[in-house]
Amino acid sequence: MDLNRMIERVKKSTDPDKVGMITSHLGVVRATSRDGSEVTGLEVAYDHTALQAVVRDIKQMPGIAEVLVETREGRLNIGDEILAVVVAGDIRENVFPALVTAVNRIKKEASRKKDKAVKIRIKDKGDNPKVKALSVSCVFLPFSFLLCFRG
Repeated sequence: MDLNRMIERVKKSTDPDKVGMITSHLGVVRATSRDGSEVTGLEVAYDHTALQAVVRDIKQMPGIAEVLVETREGRLNIGDEILAVVVAGDIRENVFPALVTAVNRIKKEASRKKDKAVKIRIKDKGDNPKVKALSVSCVFLPFSFLLCFRG
């Protein structure tokens, strides 16, 4: 993923009369989940039909001239790039909200986080806390439920 290359592509292919701003998002794998759990990796897949629908919808927003999206799928490690989004349009009042909407909708409607490896605290027979890395397979279910099992 190369945001500079994506931005140059937008600049070369979009009518300059319609572009007063280009903004971008580059998502990377974090070492902690939103709930504070330590994460050692992530497996991601995308529904490309849903992704295309999001891009099509964002391009219809007021003032938006172009939207480019690149994704990385499969097993990813901490620091790996996941998602790059570039939005070009007339003014910041139109372009910033379009970028935020695009990222939120892609994460909600088009991405499938299939599995993550997490570190959990366990106790040995002597009741001394130890931290061990385990591979945990997780299935993300509707309404924010997470079903995990040791794989």
